[in-house]
Amino acid sequence: MKYLVIKCGGSVLDNLPRSFYEDLVKMHKSSKWTPIIVHGGGPLITSLLKSLNVETKFVNGLRVTDHQVLDVVEMVLSGSVNKQVVRNIIEVGGNAIGVSGVDGSLLQAMPTQNAKTLGFVGEVTGVNHKVLEGIIAHGSIPVVSPIGIDSSGQRYNINGDIAASAIAKALGANLCFISDIPGILVEKDGIKTKLDKVSKEIIEEMIKDQIINGGMIPKVRAAIDGLVHNIPEVGIINGFEKNSLIDYTNGKKIGTKIVLEEEIA
Repeated sequence: MKYLVIKCGGSVLDNLPRSFYEDLVKMHKSSKWTPIIVHGGGPLITSLLKSLNVETKFVNGLRVTDHQVLDVVEMVLSGSVNKQVVRNIIEVGGNAIGVSGVDGSLLQAMPTQNAKTLGFVGEVTGVNHKVLEGIIAHGSIPVVSPIGIDSSGQRYNINGDIAASAIAKALGANLCFISDIPGILVEKDGIKTKLDKVSKEIIEEMIKDQIINGGMIPKVRAAIDGLVHNIPEVGIINGFEKNSLIDYTNGKKIGTKIVLEEEIA
């Protein structure tokens, strides 16, 4: 069984076309790949925090999270967004079950090294993949909201890209980031072009030069960390292009493939 962890960010989820979910269900029913969705929900979280007059800050693409922010993050991710994704899959004839990383201690977490600045932002220390395997055995697509928990019951806001990478590592799965652009773009002579393949070394240079910035930083770093820990392949594709997900799983040249230095030709 070949697993594919698919990460959909909140800004992308708001506008993903019906064709994306149709392709997802088609892929699932083919039995060639077993998809697991991990989603974000940043824009909706920010919007709700603003309406509640709660200040929100970001450090290197990660949301600073105190108790009040954490309650809102969990409510949005594990409630509104998670169930919307499940409904979208059911609407096109698929089966899906939504879970939080808290459920069954799916995402075991600890505070990030930068906890003094970030608050209740966590990093994943373990994945209870039996929770996912149970949903898959049921014939359903797991839809995961990235809230982690530790052994004392403390919740943590986990960056969705980091959560997706951790799940992919635990399952030995391929990892695919869904974007609203065709991949990582670079500008040369005023023209933006897509990188078909990019290495860890080049990514670090692009972060340093601020070509890669904001929310893309945890995405590419999660990708590199996954490759170091035996994720077979990481890709970034445009979920708004019809058949992009099918083309990716069929091995077609699509999006940006992220690789380690020694793999690049």
